[in-house]
Amino acid sequence: MIQAPSGQSPAHADAHLSTGPRGDGWRARLELGFEPGPGQTVLRHRRHHGPLRVQRTFHPEGAPCHSYVLHPPGGVVGGDVLEIDVASAAGAHALVTTPAAGKFYRSAGGTARQCQHLRVGGGAALEWLPSLNILHAGSRAAMRSRFELAPGGRLLAWDLLGLGRPGSGDHFEHGACDIALEVMVGERRLLVERLRLDGGAALLQAPWGLQGRRYLATLIAWPGTGEMLTALRREAAGNGADPVMGCTLLGKGAVADVPGSGLLICRWFAYSGEAVWEAMVRAWFLLRPLLMGRPASAPRIWST
Repeated sequence: MIQAPSGQSPAHADAHLSTGPRGDGWRARLELGFEPGPGQTVLRHRRHHGPLRVQRTFHPEGAPCHSYVLHPPGGVVGGDVLEIDVASAAGAHALVTTPAAGKFYRSAGGTARQCQHLRVGGGAALEWLPSLNILHAGSRAAMRSRFELAPGGRLLAWDLLGLGRPGSGDHFEHGACDIALEVMVGERRLLVERLRLDGGAALLQAPWGLQGRRYLATLIAWPGTGEMLTALRREAAGNGADPVMGCTLLGKGAVADVPGSGLLICRWFAYSGEAVWEAMVRAWFLLRPLLMGRPASAPRIWST
């Protein structure tokens, strides 16, 4: 991973996300604000502009609020801008996912941009679990994710990316993707990273890179513990050579009342989208009881 220049937040590196010319693509913005209600979390604030929606919310397990983010066009092209802002207020527990894979299509020259800003209040919980994003050969994408957590907040989030469609002969021979991720806890920046993926680059095939695997995923959990790290490594050890997985804890001791805790970061690389998705779901089933204090209750949309 390539760290952004000192003093510059990669999630905010493209200040023109919302202010560019309006004629070259869809401009869509979705704001979601979750708050505690009587006995369950409710979606108190919902505002959208352009083709991003949440139609309704669900409470299949009682208090947590499940929401599905919809993008009706079904695909993203050069010049499109998607902005998502999610806040889970103190005492709320929100789970947000998407019903289908996102698709970034071949660009005629413009860059498709996706910017996600997610905030977790003190004593709040947020599970950010979107489906896979697939980059078709020739696509140009910039993806920015910024997570801001107040002390006492809990976060379980992932990001899944597919480069091309290997089963259809698309191995992402050309195209580009610029990915930035930032995690803040209070005033402390625990993670700042930036990754550039170019179609056909040596990184995609090299032993020190993706080794020919075209699917990659990142999972972050806060506060992570050694128990979570051990559970994930044990689970991965029994799953053969694919996907490849690695985990670490950053900023140990960052939570005073959770000894040895820190930001748990896990990465997966796989030959197939199904393999990386199944690995992520297994990890979520392991981590959710440890982090959220409740058994995994998979969103119904994952089974359709």
